[in-house]
Amino acid sequence: MPLLSRRNLLKASAVAGAYGVGIGIAGKFGFAEAAPEPQLLTAVKTEAMLTEAGPTRDIMSWGHDGMPPVLRMRKGRAYAARLKNRLDEPTTIHWHGLRIDNRMDGVPFMTQPYVYTGDSFDYAFTPPDAGTFWYHPHCNTLTQMGHGMTGVIVVEDPADPEFDAEVVLNLRDWRLGGNGQFIAPFRPRDAAKTGTYGTVRTANWHQEPRYDAPAGGLVRLRIAVTDVTRIFSLKMEGADATVIAIDGNPVPKRFSLDLLQIGPGQRLDLAVRMPHGEGAVATIEDIRGTAPKVIASLRAVGSSLKRDIGDLGPLVDNPVPKADLSAAEQIPLVLSATAENAAVESICGTLGYSFWAINKVPWPGDTPDPTAPLAELKLGKSYVFNLENTTPHAHPIHLHGMSFTVISSSTREVMPLTSDTYLIQPDEKVQLAFVADNPGDWLLHCHIIEHQKTGMTSYLRVS
Repeated sequence: MPLLSRRNLLKASAVAGAYGVGIGIAGKFGFAEAAPEPQLLTAVKTEAMLTEAGPTRDIMSWGHDGMPPVLRMRKGRAYAARLKNRLDEPTTIHWHGLRIDNRMDGVPFMTQPYVYTGDSFDYAFTPPDAGTFWYHPHCNTLTQMGHGMTGVIVVEDPADPEFDAEVVLNLRDWRLGGNGQFIAPFRPRDAAKTGTYGTVRTANWHQEPRYDAPAGGLVRLRIAVTDVTRIFSLKMEGADATVIAIDGNPVPKRFSLDLLQIGPGQRLDLAVRMPHGEGAVATIEDIRGTAPKVIASLRAVGSSLKRDIGDLGPLVDNPVPKADLSAAEQIPLVLSATAENAAVESICGTLGYSFWAINKVPWPGDTPDPTAPLAELKLGKSYVFNLENTTPHAHPIHLHGMSFTVISSSTREVMPLTSDTYLIQPDEKVQLAFVADNPGDWLLHCHIIEHQKTGMTSYLRVS
């Protein structure tokens, strides 16, 4: 991983300024051309009412209005944001799932300098894909994300079919005590297993919120799992729900939401046909665990629109290149535990432990000693990850900057879905095919943040 010395940091800051808002750079993954005025995202500490115990202090968000705003972008249209850091520690923004220029990816020490207290950074890019994505820091992630810094991105396409309503759900836990204040973000014994779960579960920073939607209408329900730990098994009760997209990409064939498991970092788009009767309620539930848990509900209002899921046209495929499997190079990736248990100093936050590894190497963190990439890939060439999970736990594995297509699994029949995050099950072997079409150094890591921060992280170099 490239080391950013003070000289390199200054150089990187100059580059960021040179390519700032309003400056157009051509190229497939170039900076936004003729970028608009930047959307201001000010990282702050604030308070929020998450429980009946009173305001929770030390919330982190972008702005003082509570939950981070849903950022709306347009496919193929320039977007710009200016991050201002008013926290008392460094931060960045990673645009999870967006295939954009490497210098905009928000990973300190790898793609950009830290944004220190009082400083700012201009992000400018043109999203090539429509769908549901999200944004979060890539610095001191367990604390910053755990304290609130996870927001949803909606990239719209004018060619999308017409819905009668849209509801966006940001699903996340909070580690709070009985007084509504933050408690320790993790326990080592849990970090070495499935991760440490939150104590308060929310959708859009509310417990079991309810939203009105037209009776008999078609609702686009966009769900983003932005939690640092929890895997959901989702089910809809009281309405017909059809899966139309996963992780920002249309599914090859639509199917009813009977039971679908998605992990941290993943997104799900549903077409919900609301019940016809005024006041009828449909609920989205998580049935993973000992008892079903209502996440949020939709209440039918007004006279029935009598829509049918068959009325809904197709989503347009995103322009993700397809791998040439006949010429693809194989890359082995083995997820495992590690016997190491050593603290690593890092300005961007360390948990002080090493529990996990990729290809037997635990990620050392942001250290002055750079680590070699997992693989060096040739720009434009096709590759296949042969990903194997040798652990007894599931891991949502996320690739920055590029998207892959699922082509096989050792444990189940899989749909050839295009994605950026794959939830690999215990003892599963899976093949993920992709084209290395975006130059730069790109992280590959588990999105259970305790796993990420204790070793299950690495990176690829595309040149």
